[in-house]
Formats: sequence, structure tokens, C-alpha cells
Amino acid sequence: MTKCNCKGRRLLKNDGKWGQRLAKLAVYALLLDFGFVYIYPIIYMVLISLMPTSDLINPTIQWIPTYLDFENFIQVYNTLEYDVAFVNTVILAGVASILQTLSCALAGYGLAKYRVPLKKLWIAMLILVFVIPTSLTLVPQYVLFNSYGLVGTEFSIWLPAALGQGVKSSLFVLVFMQGFSYPKAYDEAASIDGAGPIRNFFQIGLPMVVPTIILSLLLSFVWYWNETARSGLYLDGNIITLPLQLDKFNSLFGAAYPAAQGSSLNRLNERIQMAATLLTVGPLMILYLVMQRKFVEGVEASGITGE
Repeated sequence: MTKCNCKGRRLLKNDGKWGQRLAKLAVYALLLDFGFVYIYPIIYMVLISLMPTSDLINPTIQWIPTYLDFENFIQVYNTLEYDVAFVNTVILAGVASILQTLSCALAGYGLAKYRVPLKKLWIAMLILVFVIPTSLTLVPQYVLFNSYGLVGTEFSIWLPAALGQGVKSSLFVLVFMQGFSYPKAYDEAASIDGAGPIRNFFQIGLPMVVPTIILSLLLSFVWYWNETARSGLYLDGNIITLPLQLDKFNSLFGAAYPAAQGSSLNRLNERIQMAATLLTVGPLMILYLVMQRKFVEGVEASGITGE
């Protein structure tokens, strides 16, 4: 009887291990499926952009090009005015993301640490501003900025970011508010040592929310980089950015290479469009790869999902 009981226990243990393994396999299979959905467009974009035109019209070639053709990247680089547009985009998005992070951190710290009159009302207003479509506020802001002579300058993008009215600023205020909800004993201990509110914010508050700061900087940079509605309206064509150049790429390419439009081998086609898209989003993909670990830590600390 003892031997039978031992064998039964072993079978139960083995069944439990197999159940765990099957569960892991199911999770891995599901992750691979989701990963493929996101990775497939990138792989497709890279392969098509490197194909010569002859491969595009060859039905026997699906994925692997006969040879790598980089000539279209040179055409796209010149068409997008890539050197100027890239620098402008980095400066605009970089400064705006820094200003937005600082202003949202200050607002979140104030709401989390001080008794603000009508605090619940202001939080409700933040949520309402986040829900309202951006298109509803573009025209009133344009009229306001135009009256102050800000249209066509970088300050039409930087000023709202500095005042907490940038791209999805209300979301970051709420995230920072959650991050600054640490025990008041830290601030009280610093106050005993002579620290004031500003010193508490910079020396105690900000070090406590470093992952949130990185998350805010990264997401703000990406959102400002991809922004075309505000930039196209407020910059008024005086400053070119990569997304704005990509938005009108077809017309720019036709103006830059008018002779190529009549050639079946060199005219604007899918590989050139994919190359333009790759050069525009490539810096963001590199940024995500470099900051992947910090980004995940910020998401876990803030609790943001689906953004």
C-alpha cells in the first residue's frame, strides 16, 4: 500500500508539472502571436524599402530581395531635407518634452502634497481635458497665439508644454500625482533640517519618481515627434519637421524628381514610401531599444496601460 501511495503522489506531481509547462507554452504562444502582429509591419517595411523596383514587380519574389538597393534612401534623404528636418524635430520634441515633464511634475507634486482648494474639481478638469479631442482646441489656441505673434515660431509648441497644456499633459499630471503620494514623514524630516518646499521637491520628491520622469520624457518626446496637427497649424510652414515632411512626401518627391515620375523603374513606388517611413520612425525605434528597460520600469511604477 505504501508503494502505491508513493506512485500516486509521483503521478500527481508529474501531472502538476506538465500542467505548468502547458500553461507556460500557451502563454509563450500567445506572446509570440502578439509579438508577430507588431513586428510584422516593421519587417515588411525594412525588406520592401531595400528591394529594387524590379523585385516589386516580380511575382516570384515575396520576401528576400535579389540584392539590397540603397539608392532610394538617398532620394528620400534629399526629398525630406533630412538633415535640417531631423535637427528641428529633435530640438522641438526634446525641449517640449523637458518643459512638459517639469510643469507636470510641479502640478502633480502640488496636488499630492498640499491642500488645494477644490482639489477634486481640478482633478476632474484634468480628466475632462484628456478626454476632449485635441481638434476642438486647435482653432481657439491658434487665434490666441496669432494675436501674440507666436504662430510660426517654436514657442507656439514650447509655451503650452511649459504651462502644462502640452500633448496629453493632464495624463502626466495624474501620473506624477500618484508617484508623489509617498509618506509625508520624508518631507517633515527634511523640513526639520531646514528644507523648504522647493528643496523638498528637488531633493526628495524628484528622486522618488525617477522612473516616472523617464516615462514622461520618453512618451512626451515620442508624441511631440509624431505630432502633425499642432505643428502643421502653429508652425505655419516656417519650421520643417520629419513627420510634416512625410505627410507631404508624395508631392515633395514629385517636385524633387520630376523626370523619375515617367519611368516605370524609378517613379514613386512602395519601396520609396517605405524608405521614407523608415527614416522617419527609425530614430524612435532606436530610442525605444536603448531606453527599453527604463521605459518598462516607468510603466510599472505609474500603472499606465494601453497608451
